[in-house]
Amino acid sequence: MKFPFFASFIVFCLWLAYKLHKQRNTEAKANQEFWERESKANSTRRKSLDDLEYIKIPFESLPMEVMKDDSVIAEYHETLQQLSTSPIVNFTGISNTDLKLMYGAPNIDLLSRYDQSYTLLVRTLQEWAEALYEKGYVDEACLILEFAISTRTDISSSYKLLASIYKDKGQTEKIQDLIPIAQNLNSSLSGHIVSTLSHILE
Repeated sequence: MKFPFFASFIVFCLWLAYKLHKQRNTEAKANQEFWERESKANSTRRKSLDDLEYIKIPFESLPMEVMKDDSVIAEYHETLQQLSTSPIVNFTGISNTDLKLMYGAPNIDLLSRYDQSYTLLVRTLQEWAEALYEKGYVDEACLILEFAISTRTDISSSYKLLASIYKDKGQTEKIQDLIPIAQNLNSSLSGHIVSTLSHILE
């Protein structure tokens, strides 16, 4: 009885050693490829940024007059005004290596600032919309969220709140329209957002 067990144990050890060796080779290859791409990216010359999708804040179509004297709302307004003075670009899901390959290594700090401005923008829009929604300004919150989603934000709570507003208004077709937007996001949260929207439609 001991021999079959011993033989099985040997086979298992050999299989495990093979798997570990294969995994180490895969990791080594991936690591080598990463550093090769990083080296190429770091040597990429500066390129034009004219084709970037710059985001402009449409103050004229946002509810800037609603609760403007409230200290919290005023802070959101101030943040948006400050953001509007510099370029804003959504680089969600794009690595620094890819950005350097696309636009040149000398531009990476600038591009990082553009992306940081975008992150602050969509967070501010979400918080502003929530604040107005909680105070009963549903239509105004809807306007803010629609702008946020037009920039391809991947903040799931923005989609969830907007879909809830649409559902309460009986505009379920607009929830359907959000699904392909979520599906095409360059974000790991895409599937989660689609699932959330589908659940609200049930």
